[in-house]
Amino acid sequence: MEHTTSSLGHADTLAPVLTNALLARMDVPGPRYTSYPTADRFVEAFTAGHLVQALAQRADLGGVGGAGVPMSVYVHVPFCESVCYYCACNKIVTRDHGRVAAYLKALEHELDLVCQALGEAPEVSQLHFGGGTPTFLDDDELRHLMAVIGSRVRLLPQGEHSIEIDPRTVSRERLALLKSLGFNRISFGVQDFDEAVQQAVHRVQPHAQVEALMRDARALGFDSVNVDLIYGLPRQTPESFARTVRQVALLRPDRIALYGYAHLPTRFKPQRRIVSAELPTGVDRVGMLAQALAGFVSHGYQYIGMDHFALPEDSLAQAKRQGRLHRNFQGYSTQPDCDLIGLGVSAISRVGATYSQNAKTLDEYYDLLKGNALPVVRGLALTRDDLVRRAVIMSIMCHGRLSVESVALAHLIDVRQYFAQELGALQDLERDGLVTLDDDGLEVTPMGWYFVRSVAMVFDRHLRADRSRERFSKVI
Repeated sequence: MEHTTSSLGHADTLAPVLTNALLARMDVPGPRYTSYPTADRFVEAFTAGHLVQALAQRADLGGVGGAGVPMSVYVHVPFCESVCYYCACNKIVTRDHGRVAAYLKALEHELDLVCQALGEAPEVSQLHFGGGTPTFLDDDELRHLMAVIGSRVRLLPQGEHSIEIDPRTVSRERLALLKSLGFNRISFGVQDFDEAVQQAVHRVQPHAQVEALMRDARALGFDSVNVDLIYGLPRQTPESFARTVRQVALLRPDRIALYGYAHLPTRFKPQRRIVSAELPTGVDRVGMLAQALAGFVSHGYQYIGMDHFALPEDSLAQAKRQGRLHRNFQGYSTQPDCDLIGLGVSAISRVGATYSQNAKTLDEYYDLLKGNALPVVRGLALTRDDLVRRAVIMSIMCHGRLSVESVALAHLIDVRQYFAQELGALQDLERDGLVTLDDDGLEVTPMGWYFVRSVAMVFDRHLRADRSRERFSKVI
């Protein structure tokens, strides 16, 4: 099967042949590498005390990597009014808005404990509200939460302040409120414009509704508008998804996030309502991805990486061109490789060489905070080997390359000796046309970007030791 597309942003490039044999061999479950090690490696032996210690160490450093470097803050709002069948997020489906007050009080308490451990109000260059549905909160609740955050941390005026939006839950007036509260970036959850697909996943939102809201967002002066799409949903076909791609491209969002649907019904209960027979084949999924790549590039978008596109003038595209692209738990980012504080149920933090995750249920989250402790239930302190491999994997995921010299200088290792087994395994990927190898390392090819996760997986020591991968989504 041949696709005319470009995975690196050159519209006139003829993409290579993706054979069924290659697809069958490469389309296996694997991590998305929003972190390394991945969250499934977190252990319960890592406690709130370890996070407090990491926060205190940050405060003591004061220089590079310490208190002198701005942080990112992620706020998880788990509530949704209705369930989307494809969703794998930590969410609470309810129409009882009375549950919000207790949650906001808990968020405030958690933030106070973080600031207490830091010993001061940290500077924050990136704030993101995710969910769930953050716009489940009403106007007064949003005002209150932003006031709480603004009184505990120093939100930098040039920072990125973003929020995820369900188009079914907002109006122009709500967008105006968000702008007045300091949000300068918004993300619309669209997924697909085809009505049959929307009905199959229980998320019906007409194209005209999204189009009107995007016009309003432009008029209100938001710096950036993102649209989320998913390929591989039930009742999708390459033809129907090509229409959605054209419709989205004509709306001209600054950024587009394109995710492959991961059907894991044994892990995520809502997905059991999806009819497996209505899911597209692996060949059709690749066709959708190929057409999306070609379609967005032909409309002037640059391909950032595994799941992101951006207009050339957008800061994400600029970061890619300048080699400043990073990856965190929200995907690709322009922000430096900085510490991240996750607030709310199930939220993940990264501080120094540690990861930590909050309790996944409201009851446990509340109970831990009542004991005046951070609601951490598991995490990980990274080893030196983890740090080396994280640098390599993130370089592959963000820049499509591994520089032997750069890694050697940064980590004081003999890269070819340290990664002898991995470099040997890469020869198979080179024969498949996914990477090119030379004296300085590796470069991901245009075809390799379809399988960039598979390239990164070669360097994942934890994954190599564990053959049970069904907890991950498939690469395509």
